[in-house]
Formats: sequence, C-alpha cells, structure tokens
Amino acid sequence: MLSNVTAYVQDGIGTFGLGVTSEVFGYDRSADGLPTYDFALCALEPGPIRTDTGLVIEIDHGIERCAAADLIVILCWEQFDRWPPEPLLAALRAANDRGAIVMSHCSGAFVLAAAGLLDGKRATTHWQHAQRLADRFPAVHVDPGVLYVDEGQILTSAGTAAGIDLCLYLLRREHGARVANAIARRMVVPAHRDGGQAQYVEAPLPDVDSSSGLGEILDWARAHLHGDLTVGVLAARALMSPRSFARHFRAATGTTPHAWVVSQRMARAEELLEAGDLPVEEVARLAGFGTAAALRMQFARHRGVPPRSYRRAFRRTNLPRTG
Repeated sequence: MLSNVTAYVQDGIGTFGLGVTSEVFGYDRSADGLPTYDFALCALEPGPIRTDTGLVIEIDHGIERCAAADLIVILCWEQFDRWPPEPLLAALRAANDRGAIVMSHCSGAFVLAAAGLLDGKRATTHWQHAQRLADRFPAVHVDPGVLYVDEGQILTSAGTAAGIDLCLYLLRREHGARVANAIARRMVVPAHRDGGQAQYVEAPLPDVDSSSGLGEILDWARAHLHGDLTVGVLAARALMSPRSFARHFRAATGTTPHAWVVSQRMARAEELLEAGDLPVEEVARLAGFGTAAALRMQFARHRGVPPRSYRRAFRRTNLPRTG
C-alpha cells in the first residue's frame, strides 16, 4: 500500500506535471476518508529550482529522500543532450531493488531508461519523443500509441494529461476503484479514459471539427448505439455514398466508421457495467453488440478481460458528495 511518495525535480521541470503529481499525492483528503501520503519533492540537493514557466520553488530534500519512498515519480526530462545524474539513477535502481514503484510522466521515461529499468520492458512517452527514446534505448519496447503502460513496479505515461490518467490508474490499482473515483471526482476529470485496462488503450480519437459536417451524424450515432450503424446507414444519413462517406470520415477523424462505432459501443458498455447490475446480455443489447458472446469477444480483444471481470474491478460505489 502506498504511503510515502517522492517526486524528483530539477531546473526547468514542467509546471503541469508537477502540479498534477502534487494534486494527486500531496493534497490532504483524510476528511473524506481517502488516503493521505507523506509527500515530498526532492532534487539532487535542497534549494531553489525554477520551473518551465518561471516559478521558483524551494526544495527541502535532497536525493536521499528517495530511499524512504514507496513511489518515486520522475517528471519530464527534456534535457536530451544531458545524461541524468548518476546519484539519481543509483537511487532509482536501489528503489527498484527494494520493491518500490517508479513512475514517469512524459519524457521522464528517458531517466528510467537511462537507469536500465526499462530494458526488455514495454514503455511509452510523449509521441513527439517516442522515436528518440526507441533510438537511444533499443532494449526498450516503446509504444507511442497508448496513454500509459503498467509493467508492475515500473509505470510510464505519455504527455501532459496522460500523467493524470496514470496517477488515477495507480490509485485504482493500489487502493481500489472507490478511492480513484473519489479523487477523480474532486479533480473533475474522468476516473479513466476509454476503458478499464487503459494501459492497453489507444490514445483517444480526435474531436471532429463541426465544419466537417459529421458532428450531427456522430451525435445521432451515439444516441442510437443499440441500432444498425453500418457504413451504409451512416452514409445515407449524411446523404453520401458509402465510399465517399468512409473517405470523408477517415479524413475528419483519422479512423474508420467501424472502428469509431466499436469504440463508442465499448465506452457505453463500460458505463453500463460500472453503473449497475444489468445482466451482461442486456448490456450487450443496449451497447449495440447484440449478444453477450459478441460483447465478451470485444472485451477480450480491446480490454483483455471479460465483462464480468471488468465490472468487479471498476464498478462504481456510492461516494460522499464533495465540493
């Protein structure tokens, strides 16, 4: 169980990632019956550091603070022309050896890779840096198409908001759905995006520009997921031929109509599984998969677990209302 959390910082650290980590692990929510952590920032040596937006922060702890941590968070590291300092790498190796969790946001994966912690493992980072990470550390299996990756003691996330996804996922993994959902609610963010096994989920599809003419069609489709949503049906509603519609759809969204419909139906099925006790057969019907067998097949393909296992892991609980 997590209790002691340390985030490593250095000059130029990303303000957003620092804020996310501090919000999740540094805020006292004990009055709501939620976990509270012994949270601290550390640097190679105590003293002031300046963030990427010019904020100056006084750091009270040196690298030795990592020795007591159950979780060490490495935030962005975009000093690509510099090798991370050896005392930091040694601290990460020692933490890994004693069973602590090490987690990176965005380009922080480069530090974990430099420490050798990602050798032979799957990892992710911001899509802009993924090829650089793969080229520099060929022993790392870089996956640029996911929000985050869970390798047990080692976790990595993609850029910016994916750091929130990974923090909430870790809370869910370590403390259960009630804690993760409550903290997500306080932060006014989704408890998880696009699925329970989100470390295997592709990045969310882009929003469709209203000028593309597809907005109304997609809104209608979302409201009729239980019905017939073949390319022919959608194309007829858009007053296009199926071939023209498919071409127009891919240009606007970057994916096919079929893949988009499946993703929307998966999201609907997840909502139904999390929110109540409907039989799997009824969830399959309402989400548009037709049969329980088809729903199980899609969950196995896209989430790696059957619907009942998903429900057990992520079923919502009644939470106290918070401001």
